[in-house]
Parts: sequence; structure tokens; C-alpha cells
Amino acid sequence: MQIQQHFPLRKYNSFSIDAHARYFASFTSRDELIELVASGYNSQQKTLILGGGSNMLFTKDYDGLVIKNDIRGLAVVGEDANFVYVKAGAGENWHQFVLYCIDRGLGGVENLSLIPGNIGASPMQNIGAYGVEIKDTFHELEAYHIQDKRIVHFDREDCRFGYRESVFKRKYKGEFVILDVTFRLSKIPVFNTSYGAIEEELGQMGVKEPSMRAISQAVINIRQSKLPDPAEIGNAGSFFKNPELPASVYQELKQRFPGLIGYALEGERYKLAAGWLIEECGWKGYREGDAGCHARQALVLVNYGQATGRQIYDLSEKIMESVFERFGVMLEREVNVI
Repeated sequence: MQIQQHFPLRKYNSFSIDAHARYFASFTSRDELIELVASGYNSQQKTLILGGGSNMLFTKDYDGLVIKNDIRGLAVVGEDANFVYVKAGAGENWHQFVLYCIDRGLGGVENLSLIPGNIGASPMQNIGAYGVEIKDTFHELEAYHIQDKRIVHFDREDCRFGYRESVFKRKYKGEFVILDVTFRLSKIPVFNTSYGAIEEELGQMGVKEPSMRAISQAVINIRQSKLPDPAEIGNAGSFFKNPELPASVYQELKQRFPGLIGYALEGERYKLAAGWLIEECGWKGYREGDAGCHARQALVLVNYGQATGRQIYDLSEKIMESVFERFGVMLEREVNVI
């Protein structure tokens, strides 16, 4: 294990921001992580745990230690009458894990196809798409507490999952390194095709009987038609969360803006489509230098080449201000701003 100095991070964040870490190290096992922590090096520096870098915006160089989590491995660790339990190393690619499950006829994550990033970030963010969230298939995870130097197990309740939220984003932010995650996958999958344009896409594909593989391909087709590939245009997917409002506030907004898009939630609340709010404010396709708002999906901010993280952040500020001014709704960033 080698600690490098002034390490370039452009290839390690999906926005392709040209930032540097003062110090950088990677680990491929829990033993290597424990060795790094035992050395005391991290205690001398502020520390950032880096996974796939798909939900991170560097607005400046990181004046501390960046630790890259490269723990791999996929294995079936349990089975009962209805479910198969698969443990995945935190450094495994998320989409490859989805394909692994589909190849083995294990249902539950097919709607989450092509989401960028690694396994370790999935419970941190409670990633979700097309009517499915990680909490639906999550079983447990193992994480290393940096300060206490011990491994802790978290079950579903411990993680306190919310909309793109978990205890790892707020209460325990920066305290734990997720080592592996175990998922509970269904032997008899229940297909979820009612959200978004999945049913329409399946029809265009000529699919009459849904399957995990067909739903996965439909989701891939939809995402590729709307979202830019980070390998071609720097981005982190959805930059903002879809805001939630009390039903009474939603109804008032709906009267003022009949085209408002919202979805009913439990507890007399509605979730608004942030992309619609942003588009209505005229930001879709906007470009300021190499920082922009994507032409096909207003929810995605992009780096067309040489934008700095600060330029993208400043653009997000302008978008948030304009949405609040017009609708009285304050957007919240989904990305982790450094």
C-alpha cells in the first residue's frame, strides 16, 4: 500500500473535475484498510473515502488524505425458500452487480440498471430509480469505524433509509468505511413496470411478457436516451433531489401552475419533479463556458470539458435561486460537494 502526494483526481470523479488530493491511497481488502488506519497517517489528515466518484463534485483541491475503496468480490452467502442473499464488495461496480443478479435469475434490482458508481455508495445514497430503492433489497452491511478501529454490522433499520438518505450521509458522515453489502434478492421476482416510461419502452421493444432482462434493457434504453454518458460528458446524473411538499402546498402550486408534475406519497405529501421546475425556469440546455444544464434532461448538470467544480456549483446556485423565486420551492443538491 503506497501513499502518493499531489494525486490527480480527474479520472476518479465522474464530473471529470481537474482536482488534486494532497495525499492518496487505495485499499483492496479490509486488512489493507486496517493497516492504513493503524499507521495513524489518516489521523494526521482530514480524510475522504472515495468509491466510484459518481456522486461527487470537487470545487477545490482536497487538502487531506483521499482513500480509494477497491474491495471486490461477489458471492452467494445464504438462501431460503424465497430469497438468495448475495454479498458484494464495496468496490464492485453497481451495474455489473445488477447484471450478475439478472444472469442468475435473482430479482429486485433490475430497475436500477446503469446507475453509475460502486456498491459501497448504494446504501449511503439509498440509490433509486423507476419505483425501486436500495432499501427494498438491502439486507445488511459491514463497515469499519475509523476512529474506534472496529467493524460494525448495520441492518436495514440501523441504516435509517430515506429519500436518497441514510445515517452515513448525515449522522455518521465520514466516520465509517463500508466494506461490503449483502442484498436479499427474490427467486420469484415481482416486476415493477408502472413507473416512468418502462411499459412504453417494453412495448417499443416488442416485449409481451416482462422479464428481468427485458426490464433492465428497457431501463438502459431510457437512461441512455435521456442521460449523458460520464465517459463522454462529465456529470453525476441527477444533480438535485426531487423536493417533497405537504399536500396542501402542492395543491396551491398546482392551481397556479397546472402543468406541475407531482407524485403522491404516504402521509399527505407529494414529490415534485425537479427537472420540470428547472426546465420551466429556462435552464434546460443552458451553457456557461464549459458548465451547463443538459439539453435532454434539466436535472443533470454537465462539464463539457474544462469546467471547474466551482463553475458548476455556481450554476447550481443560480438554478436553485430561480426555482425558489418562481415556485417558492428550495431545491437540494443530491451530489456531495467537496
